[in-house]
Amino acid sequence: MTITYELGNSLYVNLTNRCSNACTFCERNFRDNVNGEDGLWLDREPTVDEIKADFEKRDLSKYASVVFCGFGEPTERFDDMMEIAEWLKQKCPDMPLRINTNGQGNLICGRDITPELKGRIDCVSISLNAENAEKYQELCLSEFGGEKAFEGLKDFAKSAKNYVSEVVFSVVDIISPDEIEACRKIAEECGVSFRVREYVE
Repeated sequence: MTITYELGNSLYVNLTNRCSNACTFCERNFRDNVNGEDGLWLDREPTVDEIKADFEKRDLSKYASVVFCGFGEPTERFDDMMEIAEWLKQKCPDMPLRINTNGQGNLICGRDITPELKGRIDCVSISLNAENAEKYQELCLSEFGGEKAFEGLKDFAKSAKNYVSEVVFSVVDIISPDEIEACRKIAEECGVSFRVREYVE
């Protein structure tokens, strides 16, 4: 069972395979890994103690950051993720911690989780992926429906920026240049950064 895995110069944490989206372009639809070696489908979700033990096997000084991102939405295990983040901050205070998320954490948890990110998470990267709710739902197939999910992720971003030093909206370059620019404007309106990710076949 792959709990942590390397990608680039960062260490990633595979907490869960659960996700509130079923994105049509998601890598897990086409492969069982993202780095060519570590299978990310979990037989079961690892316990917090198992995750900590997996970290203990790693030389954390060699990584530029730790990223909560695997074959699932990390906020599906938000409380566990915060416990691990707090433990990591005590262990390596200068290690940047990032969450790659669909931005539906408040909807998933049924409360505003953004204040709990303070002092634990340094960057939140939110997959925006579309310029409006209808297109978002076509691409991402959220269990909350397009309107609720799309508005929810924007509200999440606006709130998270009060507690986290960097909040980023990202899109995959499978959409048109005009759509990318429309998404860039949404990021500007929400007061967060913007990044275009390359789609890898």
